[in-house]
Amino acid sequence: MPETDIGNTVASDLTNTVTDYSVAAVETDGATGTNEVEWINTEWSNQLGYYKSIPELQSAIDAKATWTVGKGFKTDPKTELLLLVLKGFGKDTFNTILENAIRTYHIGGDSFLEIIRDTKGVLVNLKPLDPGTIKIVANKKGLITRYEQVTKTKEDNKTFLKEDILHFSRNRVADEIHGESLINAVENIILMRNEAMSDMKQLMHRHVRPIVVFELDTDDTTEIASFKATADAATENGENIYIPKGAVEYNIQAVAPNATLNPLPWIQQLNQYFFQACGVPQIVVGGSQEITEASAKILYLAFQQTIEEEQLYIEEQILSQLNLEIELEFPASLENELLSDKAKDGPVNVQPNETTAGVGV
Repeated sequence: MPETDIGNTVASDLTNTVTDYSVAAVETDGATGTNEVEWINTEWSNQLGYYKSIPELQSAIDAKATWTVGKGFKTDPKTELLLLVLKGFGKDTFNTILENAIRTYHIGGDSFLEIIRDTKGVLVNLKPLDPGTIKIVANKKGLITRYEQVTKTKEDNKTFLKEDILHFSRNRVADEIHGESLINAVENIILMRNEAMSDMKQLMHRHVRPIVVFELDTDDTTEIASFKATADAATENGENIYIPKGAVEYNIQAVAPNATLNPLPWIQQLNQYFFQACGVPQIVVGGSQEITEASAKILYLAFQQTIEEEQLYIEEQILSQLNLEIELEFPASLENELLSDKAKDGPVNVQPNETTAGVGV
């Protein structure tokens, strides 16, 4: 008979079973005291793939670009005439050139446009370049000195002076010579959401077309293959199938309605988290979440601040790099309407006992 002394109880050691979440330390890739430092976005193709494949990501980035350009630019007549002749790749306007550049630096962190001038030094065009082919070169002090366009053949490599490239960077950090892609921050959310949607797709298939286990009264491979082909064809076409009595038994492996975790709330939560991380309220891209009119106005006003900040960045870079002064118009502001609503509400009436509550207690 085995001993059952409770004093022989032994506790397990789960110290290394669960690992606490942690974030890896990151160093900037700025100048390190060498003669030169180079940087090229080797992830551009992957980032562009995300943009072209993920609809909500495309909507968020397009919204950023569209709203930043807004109603277009305002400037003096001479500058306006100069900018109106810019054709980009041949069919662009200055507004679409800017929108393309903004969209590009959200995808890859940086956008580059070749500054083309005539023999007199007058700006005649801004041509968008592929960020995946542009190498940024800085000196040991961390100052950009030139750009190099790298091609696959290496025969047509081209070097640009710093003054020949209009360079926009998104959220540049510390001494880095490049911007940060929006996609890097939301990639895990995108993967989780699409995995959950894929699971939901499979779950719906199992509800509509459940797995059927057939028990055939034969082990002949030819007969089994023949029955399989007949049953699969009938299932695919939604047809009936007729079986001799006793020849086949079947069992439907259906998924019970509440047998699995409903992924829809998780997908919706990831949607909200995604757009929050992108800095674009869902209402801006056509979301129909249940929010009040007041909260919608606050979300819109908060979004307006981020867009106006981005407009300021573009305006300053155009002035700094092209020596041209422009002003980008915001599409539609609710600021005046919010102030009007506040005025209609009137002052808040405070009762005496609300300000003296607790005094002398």
